[in-house]
Amino acid sequence: MVPLNIYLEDATIEEAEEVINEYGKAIKEMAAVNIFPGDMLLKNFGVTRLKRVVFYDYDEIGFLTDYNFRVIPEARDYEDEMSAAPWYSVGHMDVFPEEFPRFLIGRKEVRDIFLRLHGDLFSPGFWIKTQERLRNRELVGVFPYRQKLRFRRKYGVSGKASEGGS
Repeated sequence: MVPLNIYLEDATIEEAEEVINEYGKAIKEMAAVNIFPGDMLLKNFGVTRLKRVVFYDYDEIGFLTDYNFRVIPEARDYEDEMSAAPWYSVGHMDVFPEEFPRFLIGRKEVRDIFLRLHGDLFSPGFWIKTQERLRNRELVGVFPYRQKLRFRRKYGVSGKASEGGS
């Protein structure tokens, strides 16, 4: 397995799009089962030989439903905006998803791909909605296989192997 940040250093844009999509899906799959990874830095995820992205840094995980996802309040004035410390209260379990783009992905073209595919992760709305679904005991579908490898795609809707198929 190669750490995701190292994999992306030399990846073509096509390779980067494939694994950055997997990275976003890995985060969403964890959220769907009530896991918040805490530290979502690229270095905490790895790329397998089959180009799957897996999370392997478990020291900061927690139950998603224990966190408070918030929007950063507007600055009241210029002093607030330029202050080194936040001008608003921050609790121990508060998370501000709009801060994620600042530190998750450095390479601009890869960050743009991530925004296009999984930009909802940078908003409290995604996280709050997922928490509500978990609290309502909804089962969120998590598919372990890529779309192109699922039986319906590979063998057709009827389940029979497609002609000439491999």
